[in-house]
Amino acid sequence: MMKTTIKAYGAADSKADLKPMDIERRTCGDDDVKIDITYCGVCHSDIHTVRNDWKNSKYPVVPGHEIIGRVTKVGKNVTKFRKDDLVGVGCMVDSCQQCSACKEDLEQFCEKGMVGTYNGRDVHLGGHTFGGYSTAVVVNKEFVLRIPENIDPKGAAPLLCAGITTWSPLRAWKVKKGDKVGVIGLGGLGHMGVKFANALGAHVVMITTSPDKAKDAKALGAHEVLISKNAEDMKAHRNSFDFILNTIPVGHEMDPYIGLLKRDATMVLVGAVEPLKPFHGGGLIGGRKRIAGSLIGGIKETQEMLDFCGEHNIVSDIEVIDMKDINDAYERIIDADVKYRFVIDMASLKN
Repeated sequence: MMKTTIKAYGAADSKADLKPMDIERRTCGDDDVKIDITYCGVCHSDIHTVRNDWKNSKYPVVPGHEIIGRVTKVGKNVTKFRKDDLVGVGCMVDSCQQCSACKEDLEQFCEKGMVGTYNGRDVHLGGHTFGGYSTAVVVNKEFVLRIPENIDPKGAAPLLCAGITTWSPLRAWKVKKGDKVGVIGLGGLGHMGVKFANALGAHVVMITTSPDKAKDAKALGAHEVLISKNAEDMKAHRNSFDFILNTIPVGHEMDPYIGLLKRDATMVLVGAVEPLKPFHGGGLIGGRKRIAGSLIGGIKETQEMLDFCGEHNIVSDIEVIDMKDINDAYERIIDADVKYRFVIDMASLKN
């Protein structure tokens, strides 16, 4: 397979800053779409991978799985996309396409292992995949998404990870008009959960430790704000939620939130990819309650989410940065100093 060299930004090892580097991409094959990257969102997973927090990083790491761009070339077997289309690429670039999960449009659960947009097994060139902190990408047509032209492409970038991560559980657990939905944590994931739950017609309660976030939460679409440190308020909301979306990114106490669920209701974890603190089984048994998890979404579901965003004019709240500022942005993310996602203007890498 032919290769081409492009500009990128990546890290040589777990202790290194991200710096300019050249990487190789495959040329556009018969089933491929070549994309000129215009914007790329910054996800906390990028930081975890660069710093090898999950102990599975492959170097050099070129992060970025919230990719927006324009099609520059398509292979001869591609019929859904054409030159200049506005498209996106999320967290996956390949899967087996044959297992039961893939056949049910759940490629993220591919039984042979989905291929991550970065740090995954490159089935075409060998080695590992490189992400969207780069000028261009070549992706199999089955993993390219159409971006509605009426929404801001900058704000659309985080929809490809933060958006689908919160949309998928809301749909899988059939959140509907009139449901009381709690969203724990007002960050990159939480602010999208609030927007989606509101647009689906739910009564949305932002659950946070910080009273300072109340104004922002209501501006995003929350109908109420519940301060989880306030014991009286937590007691008043006990056994009242139809669904809770838990976006807390680290291990934490679960019992207070379990107590908020109605009988037969579910809390879904989307943030804490690490051990949780022990919780009391009686809280679940006493109300036939459930704790579940959810991982992004399949391609079909992601396209449905993007179409919904086009219909309701939903995008992420973002701050646009130049590529050279990415290392500072990582520190700001760790300090929760962003509302609510960074997006890189990739023209700053090309120039």
